[in-house]
Amino acid sequence: MFQGLRLNTIALTLTASAALTGGFAVQANPVKIDYQEPVQEIVDIVDAAPSPGGSLSPDGDMLLISNYPALPDITDVAADQLKLAGRRINPANYTVSQARYISAIELLDIASGEKIEIDGLPSDLKALGASWSPNGDFIAVAQQTEATVQLWLVDVNSAQAKLWSGTALNAVWGPRLEWRHDSSGLYSYTLAEGLTKPALTTVPTGPVITESAGRTAPGRTYQDLLQNKQDEALFDYYFTSQITFFPVTGEEQDIGPQALYNGVSVSPDDSYLLVSEIKRPYSYAVPYYRFPETTMVWNTAGETDYTVAQQPLADDLPIAFDAVVQGRRSISWRNDADATLVWAQATDMGDPAVDAETRDQVFQQPAPFTAEPQKLVDLSKRYGRMLAADEEHILVWERWWADRDEKLWLVDATGEHEPKLVWERSWEDRYNDPGQPFTVQENGRSLLYLNDRKILLTGTGASAEGDRPFIDRYNLNTKDSERLWRSQAPYFERPRGLINADQLSFLMQREGVNDPADFFVRDLDDNTLTALTETPHPMPHTQGISRELITYTREDGLAMSAELYLPAGYDKERDGPLPTVVWAYPREYKSSAAAAQISGSPYEFVRISYWAPQYLATQGYAVLDSATMPIVGEGDARPNDTFIEQLVMNGKAAIKAGADLGVTDPERVALGGHSYGAFMTANMLAHSDLFKTGIARSGAYNRSLTPFGFQREERTVWDDADLYIGMSPFFHAHKINEPLLMIHGANDNNSGTFPMQSERLYQAIKGLGGTSRLVMLPHESHGYRARESVLHMLWEQTRWLDLYLKDQD
Repeated sequence: MFQGLRLNTIALTLTASAALTGGFAVQANPVKIDYQEPVQEIVDIVDAAPSPGGSLSPDGDMLLISNYPALPDITDVAADQLKLAGRRINPANYTVSQARYISAIELLDIASGEKIEIDGLPSDLKALGASWSPNGDFIAVAQQTEATVQLWLVDVNSAQAKLWSGTALNAVWGPRLEWRHDSSGLYSYTLAEGLTKPALTTVPTGPVITESAGRTAPGRTYQDLLQNKQDEALFDYYFTSQITFFPVTGEEQDIGPQALYNGVSVSPDDSYLLVSEIKRPYSYAVPYYRFPETTMVWNTAGETDYTVAQQPLADDLPIAFDAVVQGRRSISWRNDADATLVWAQATDMGDPAVDAETRDQVFQQPAPFTAEPQKLVDLSKRYGRMLAADEEHILVWERWWADRDEKLWLVDATGEHEPKLVWERSWEDRYNDPGQPFTVQENGRSLLYLNDRKILLTGTGASAEGDRPFIDRYNLNTKDSERLWRSQAPYFERPRGLINADQLSFLMQREGVNDPADFFVRDLDDNTLTALTETPHPMPHTQGISRELITYTREDGLAMSAELYLPAGYDKERDGPLPTVVWAYPREYKSSAAAAQISGSPYEFVRISYWAPQYLATQGYAVLDSATMPIVGEGDARPNDTFIEQLVMNGKAAIKAGADLGVTDPERVALGGHSYGAFMTANMLAHSDLFKTGIARSGAYNRSLTPFGFQREERTVWDDADLYIGMSPFFHAHKINEPLLMIHGANDNNSGTFPMQSERLYQAIKGLGGTSRLVMLPHESHGYRARESVLHMLWEQTRWLDLYLKDQD
């Protein structure tokens, strides 16, 4: 089944706690092997072209189609990187580390359906981003090379591209391309001049000291934090930038001084810039977004006209998910006004534990920012976002994580009308989600679409029969909703943009079980559908694999679901029950009703995934993918109070569902998952004997190493030590009596899932005489990017299941 070793200069490190059969003996100590590949039909799944992306021009006339390459090779992933203050960057060219890039772009005329090739683009396009000008005449492209990030300009009318400037961009935050609303040019970060790169030294000049003086400062287990003075100097060096204006015609111009900027936004009338600057003192305990930050309004010459906020170091926030900083936050321009600031401010000291009827207040302040701020609305929850059609029609969202409640308000900025509640709902309730509003472009501004006090909404349309996206017309006065369109079988169709509000024409993306997603124009006035693209099937050899959305219940009556994949040509009467893999990710809910809701659509394109276990259907396995693993805590109960009990019930229900259908051999079922799904897998093996084996990727297993909360748990280990111990498979490793395959990125950057977590659980299982295998993938983070890493992961998983499921006849 498997090919021979693939030679490579970078080797994998793996350990195992027992010798394995099948011609591959593994010692108890670390060994190194070259990357290996699974059979060709699995390799072809990995190498299949990703689906193209599409971006509608602001005027709705053109579609920019973006194509992406398959996985990068290990040489790209192994490129130098720096880990600074919660960010990972490539120091060679001042970009985000391991950035995904666009390898090809082309234009498509919406009216004619004609594709237009863009001339003059770099022959080796590696675009980190592409941004339309507000008038739709230009596209800015941030092109990555080995040594720099260049700014390119596409003239849409002539379909010609050119190098816009020889000045290198600083893209450590990603490509920041901030167009003026008049489309005369854009602002971006460029490399700072005159800085001296800190000399790298391994000789310390003294100890690293941090100190606590009785101030409560809980912190989750962040990774990639600053470690010492040298890291501070490197952070200064790479993240300091110059804000530069690039006009479409004329010479570029530096704006303001060099500093450590992390935000620049142009006012809708192009008169001002809203600029955020990170300040010292830095912290070794929290990431950059908790560092001190000053937010200013500049004029276009780079002079400070107004200091909006000076936020101090925020290293002492409560760990509750609704905790926020005190002072002005979420500062932005009101999208419909010329130059009016809006922001939220907590009235409960930012602490959810404080009892308060009003928790947030939203303010506005127009230019020239000399008048007292005007309060727009009091909120009983946390401010989410704002979207305006005009000064009398502003939508303001608020939500509260603890009770999953959301409110939407209609606010009048003139003060003539009191805020009006549009709706209040549980954001867990997908079946009754009214959707999100469409916007329109006017004079370079993105505005809420509003016609006679009516807005247009779109949503996933979750239902008991699966997701059926919709378009509704919603009356803000009467709160009545009119359904204009809904996705119909046998297709899964989603709105991607409003092309023409008067004609009710929309850019859609439609797919079917055997039809990859393509772009269409749907005109609701005359009920027509026009195809724009035609994408070939990326992996035709998988077309015989069947997919079915199945539903079942666990023993307490809670409804559950999963996607069942079966091998091509499989006949249960002829072939009998199959070895089965269940793949899942636990999720917490405050209500059983929300937990029971179905997600996904039976009409989505069957693109066989290599990241999930769907690819195993090519190897004779039944697969229950996205098997729901609800953990419910209703009323005053918290979900994790009964985590283990509910987890075991979920596992029983999934196995029974497959067995009842006659496709699963209940004695040959494996469980697997990634991240919190890995945590789930280890716990299930420790607390039940339901599964024959398990696969756990990039998980965390010892919750005492994440003492200030984990996942959605807000209690600390000092609040409830028994909970932390009970939910930690590390403390129950002596009960893991089924073989466990663990895979982990050696460079994991996710909060809490340190590579040490897998190493420690492996050592525990090994020391207790269990059977386990630990594979550490070099240079990989929480998700795995290199083609070699992914192929080896699939080789490991398939081989492990063949050994412990197929060979157990």
